[in-house]
Amino acid sequence: HVQLVESGGGSVQAGGSLTLSCQYSVVSNCMGWFRQSPGKEREGVATIYTRSGGTYYADSVKGRFTISQDTAKNTLYLQMNSLKPEDTAMYYCAAAPLLPLTYCSGRSPWSGDFGYWGQGTQVTVS
Repeated sequence: HVQLVESGGGSVQAGGSLTLSCQYSVVSNCMGWFRQSPGKEREGVATIYTRSGGTYYADSVKGRFTISQDTAKNTLYLQMNSLKPEDTAMYYCAAAPLLPLTYCSGRSPWSGDFGYWGQGTQVTVS
């Protein structure tokens, strides 16, 4: 069973940086970050296929966000640079224990494939 705990959210000015962390209890094939803001669908921001390190990034964050993991510390990270007001959202860490590579980092991830979620951490950019 997977338990996820996010941290690192907060309020920052446009152009600033922020790093989110997600500590997990058990490793999964696929780990990722999703976000949701009022009036919008929950979207996959970035995912990593832990068995190979392959990653996926939404077009809106490419070149600005970086997903990484420290397996020794059971921690997933999302480094966010050049933040924009439109990045404002609740960010969630999610895990899909048995999800194949093609559904994890080969294309835009579907939230329904992820069975384990953290409580969320708010990111506000102004």
